[in-house]
Amino acid sequence: MKNKLYFMCGKMAAGKSTLSKKLAKEKDAILLSEDKILGQLYPSEIQTIEDYVTYSSRVKIMLKEHLIELLKKGNNVVLDFPANTISQREWFKEIIKESKIEHVMHYVKRSDDVCKSQLKKRNENISQDSPLIDEKTFDTITKYFQEPKEEEGFNIIYC
Repeated sequence: MKNKLYFMCGKMAAGKSTLSKKLAKEKDAILLSEDKILGQLYPSEIQTIEDYVTYSSRVKIMLKEHLIELLKKGNNVVLDFPANTISQREWFKEIIKESKIEHVMHYVKRSDDVCKSQLKKRNENISQDSPLIDEKTFDTITKYFQEPKEEEGFNIIYC
């Protein structure tokens, strides 16, 4: 099996992390989760969308070279990082181009109602160190969501 980069697009609570874990197991892939990395590096610093953008950018700058090396050395990699806006997807394009690797973007397409229902269930079973995300936060973040378009050049699987 040829190695690939797998990554996700989909609204908050659509099921991207669940799919990422499943893919990592099925593809014998290295799994990196942005939420876990940010939570461990910046446990209390991310309070606003601007904070998220700042810290996420730092993590992506640091990881990019390592991800390219992992891919070039024949590893399957699953990135549980959102590809939810055109600007977020640019980072994935850079990795794909520089590593010259095949890729698959899984677009986990769910309605707002389904995502909110899943968010509510997640909040009921969340650990104490994880932040609760309410519907207002969901609505605020969802305003930034941009569906991927075929002309962006990604190999998209719709889930």
